Amino acid sequence: MLLRLATQEDVPAMVALERMEESKRFVGQWSEERHRETLSSVDARYFVHESATGTLSGYAILRGLAEASGSIELKRLVVDPPGQGLGRRILEELLHIAFGQLRAHRVFLDVFEDNPRAIHLYRSAGFEQEGVMREAALREGRYCSLHLLSMIDREYEGRRGGAPPL
Repeated sequence: MLLRLATQEDVPAMVALERMEESKRFVGQWSEERHRETLSSVDARYFVHESATGTLSGYAILRGLAEASGSIELKRLVVDPPGQGLGRRILEELLHIAFGQLRAHRVFLDVFEDNPRAIHLYRSAGFEQEGVMREAALREGRYCSLHLLSMIDREYEGRRGGAPPL
């Protein structure tokens, strides 16, 4: 298991990961209070990755768990350091959790259009682009567009060569 469920004690380290220069451009900047409220919600599940030294080196948020639609949002995926393959490994485990354990029908996310590393990661993992949400996010005083990407359970099953494991 690469990930563990996050606890309230992990919140300061998650906020610190969000505040890193590499993350600030592409990751929403939530307060500790907002993370604590979301972490306590039945609608969300937080996962963290710890390095060999025990420091938090990544985290992710899945939302929409309380909805009957079977559509789960990958709200956040942050790693340190980026570009080393950790994000891909975390994403694979999150997809296993979403489709295998949580029985999602659909996993979706949005990503800034000027984040080619993340777009490449999600597309290479099997996500399909649904569209562009034009100027949907305000970042540093400018409106930015977001790509909306998703994966359906049968697409996940097909790329894995069978049904998702339980």
